[in-house]
This record gives sequence, structure tokens and C-alpha cells, in this order.
Amino acid sequence: MLVSDAMSTVVLTIGPAHTLRQAARLMSARRIGAAVVLDPDAGGLGILTERDILNSLGAGQDPDRETAHAHTTTDVVFAAPEWTLAKAATAMSRGGFRHLIVLDGTGPVGVVSVRDIIRCWAPARESADALAG
Repeated sequence: MLVSDAMSTVVLTIGPAHTLRQAARLMSARRIGAAVVLDPDAGGLGILTERDILNSLGAGQDPDRETAHAHTTTDVVFAAPEWTLAKAATAMSRGGFRHLIVLDGTGPVGVVSVRDIIRCWAPARESADALAG
């Protein structure tokens, strides 16, 4: 199974000046856990995740003053739609993160998360367990 089979094609793109509260509202409304941050001044694409927002709040920072720019991960590993889910899972495991921005030749086309991968693998595992049992 490929990343293109599992990825969410709902890609929320925000700017670096969005506040964390604005980002959280947009992410919540779309029921997604990560936003792509487009920051041409900082080198292109980054990612802001629900964990980044949670860490900021846990540190007592004001979500109405903190910007996406200050909390964006810019050292991002990107996936290609033709990657296998195993390759994506390995990249996530090695990097210690739960989301990959999926790029094709024109830019971001999706985001794949650990949850997306589990959704794809769980039915296959249940079928294998049923046959073995």
C-alpha cells in the first residue's frame, strides 16, 4: 500500500504570522493534527502540529501572541505519494514525528499521519489474525 492510498488530501496551509490560536481553530475545524506553514522568507515549507501548540500552552505562552513562525518545524522530512507505507512509517519512527507532508512536483498534495497508516494496516492485520486463528 502506498502513501497516496492513506494520506489525507485536506492540506491546511497557513502563514508564519498566524497565531497559535488561529492555527488551532483552523486545525480543529478541519479535524486535522498538522498544518503546512508556507514561509517564503524562511526557506519554504514547514509543519506546525498539535503537539507544537500543546507544548507552547504547557510552557505558559499566550496563544494569541505566539505565532506559527516561532513554533514551526522547518527541518522537515517530506514523503512522496509513491512511497510505501512501510517507508513512511520508518521515516516517522527514525525522526520521532507523527506527520509527513506529501509532496509531488507541484507542492504539498497531502499529509500522512501515523493514524492514517494504522487505519490502512489494521484491517489487513485483523484479516491475517482471523486466518491464523
